[in-house]
Amino acid sequence: MQGSHDGFISRVLPAQRHALRVAAVVAATAIPTFALVTTALASDAPGGAKGSDAIFIAELGLLLLVGRLMGEAAQRIGQPAVMGQLVGGLLLGPSVFGLIWPSAQHLLFPGVSEQKSMIGAVSELGILMLLLLTGMETDLQLVRRVGRAAVAVSAAGVALPFACGFALGEFLPAELLPKPDARLVTSIFLGTALSISSVKIVAVVVRDMNFMRRDLGQIIVASAILEDTIGWVIVAVAFGLASAGSVDLWTVARAVLGTALFMGVSFTLGRRVVFSAIRWTNDYFESEFAVITVILLIMIGMALITDWIGVKDVLGAFVAGILVGESPILTRHIDEQLRGLITALFMPVFFGLAGLSANLTVLRNPELALLTVGLIAIASVGKFTGAFLGGTVGGLSRAESLALGCAMNARGSTEVIVATVGLSMGVLSQNLFTLIVTMAFLTTMAMPPMLRWALRRLPLNRKERQRLKREELDAKGFVVNLERLLLAADNSANGKFASRLAGVIAGSGGKPTTIIEFENGRGRKKGGRPEAVDEEEPGKKSSDDAAHDVTRAAEGAKTLDSHPDEEKPGKVDVIRRSPDSEYEAITEEAERGHDFLIIGIGRTRDSNGGFTRDLSEIARRFDGPIAVVDSHLAKSKDIRERRGRILLPVNGTEVSRRAADVAMTLARANDAHVTALFVTRAAASTDRRHAGLRRQAARRNEQAVLKDIATLAERYGVTVRNTAVANGSPDEAILREAKRGYDLIVLGVSRRPGDTLYFGNTASSILDRSNTSNLFVAS
Repeated sequence: MQGSHDGFISRVLPAQRHALRVAAVVAATAIPTFALVTTALASDAPGGAKGSDAIFIAELGLLLLVGRLMGEAAQRIGQPAVMGQLVGGLLLGPSVFGLIWPSAQHLLFPGVSEQKSMIGAVSELGILMLLLLTGMETDLQLVRRVGRAAVAVSAAGVALPFACGFALGEFLPAELLPKPDARLVTSIFLGTALSISSVKIVAVVVRDMNFMRRDLGQIIVASAILEDTIGWVIVAVAFGLASAGSVDLWTVARAVLGTALFMGVSFTLGRRVVFSAIRWTNDYFESEFAVITVILLIMIGMALITDWIGVKDVLGAFVAGILVGESPILTRHIDEQLRGLITALFMPVFFGLAGLSANLTVLRNPELALLTVGLIAIASVGKFTGAFLGGTVGGLSRAESLALGCAMNARGSTEVIVATVGLSMGVLSQNLFTLIVTMAFLTTMAMPPMLRWALRRLPLNRKERQRLKREELDAKGFVVNLERLLLAADNSANGKFASRLAGVIAGSGGKPTTIIEFENGRGRKKGGRPEAVDEEEPGKKSSDDAAHDVTRAAEGAKTLDSHPDEEKPGKVDVIRRSPDSEYEAITEEAERGHDFLIIGIGRTRDSNGGFTRDLSEIARRFDGPIAVVDSHLAKSKDIRERRGRILLPVNGTEVSRRAADVAMTLARANDAHVTALFVTRAAASTDRRHAGLRRQAARRNEQAVLKDIATLAERYGVTVRNTAVANGSPDEAILREAKRGYDLIVLGVSRRPGDTLYFGNTASSILDRSNTSNLFVAS
């Protein structure tokens, strides 16, 4: 084992050293190049006007280049990218570049207020964008999941180091304070900077260690989330005190009550408003970038609100990020685009400027160097002790509390943002800012190796192993990863079954569902002649009944959580559409981001035994996965009314696995039993040797497929019986098994080319000859 470890080190370290050398060479080449180009542009500009623009562009380009290079180098040695970006700023600032080439450094980053305000504006926007991203990564569900332990750790982990930092601020020499008469606000900021962990750094390190889904990993991240939230509330209150210019009871009450009111409204009415705004924009704007614009407007609006009530705008941006991240309509594509913008542009600029503002040359002063050591010691001991005690109170073991103390000592990006806010407000001096940035940098660099050491002492327990196995299954599951459902239904038996199916799937994870109302058995076209109407209730539409059925089925289901104790009654957000043309409505809704269409209309089969023209037209207008209901139940019947039996033909293909996911979801909600039927086709070869090898391969495939189905059934808590038919025709085997008293056949199929909906010979035979209700799940 040791030999393999040494081999790994010998392979990895040269690559890391090479990356560092390349980054250093490129940075060393880029900095003087930018300086020379900027000098030339500035000297050619009449009156220096264009030179100012050239300097701004050069600053921006240099911060992006060096930040990206140093961030990459930091990741190569196991550190967060933001630490590399902070180092990039230190290299560009007076700490390094200013010592080596002072004139070029002053030319690239002049102290003129007009010039500083240009790049400073990007940094200010960067703060809001970073807090938006931090909020989007804040999983309140995770906090609720680990509850007691996270609250205990965050409370003790903030209180103790905050008290230490506040006390240190009260005893600081007056010459270190920008405003000696406002010592209280400076002490609050210093206490905040020492007390809160960086949720971004903590989450990245825990994720990189493959520890995110462990119980302790979730407690670590949840505690960091709570600490971040507490920290920004404290910063908001401190900003209110600083803005008032004096501290009295009214000032404190206004800041505290204003913050509490804002948080309360945001997490009640605000959550609904944000969700509705994102959904409406996604549905009615052609461009997908419109959703990003609305997210940015939400951030700006909430930042202005917090600024208006007298607290810092960063709190508004942070809360906006939380609400945006909780929106169920936020697609992964849009989420990645927004994160890409923030990560590629604003993070390198902001953290680069933070490093640029820190002048490490002041540490040549023995008193300041000693104060820095004391600051790091107080921050580390206070945080470690607080987190350790909190973990003990929260019911964790000594080893788990030790790992918590190591993890929560990472300040990183959060402290840099807090310090930058304090510097801009004038409550932190330049020297104090440098000390805090140094403390944040060193504690963050020390955290990963300490945490790795502590985590090696924590083996998996049985419950953790079970939950991780479920999450591994969910990662490749179909139903659990659906985001938004589309239901095309009328008031027929098929429509009612489809509505309940949509409700069961939606209830498993709070998936928004849109209903397209169809008249019984047909869709209407403007100026077109409809097909014959179902004689059962001609002309009746499905709006109220379908919405009611979807909602009732969702509430009767349980959420599909990885831990059984976290399951709760399902819920669904339903939208009803009453368009002039149902066919056009399907096309429009498909473009709005729905990822699964469930079709339930009265007339499913035509006179030739295939699917009707209406059903084919509906399916043709949706490119994603679909489910087609062919129910033989009377309209008043419902599979939920009895313990059903579901027949699930399987063959190991992706469409078969999707059908299994849907069948298990139905069975779980209806207490149904599932029979998985595996059919091997008759061998065509007459050669005994080849036939024997083929039978062995088929047997291995059968065992693997049925084992996968059994594992899936265990995940859903469903009773499953496996059976197999060798050398048979799939449709005959399915129809023969179905005669044994099943209520539903769930069949995974693939759509074939053509204007008429066709799923292949097996599905066609079952549709034509089966007396059992059928559900076709198609790719």
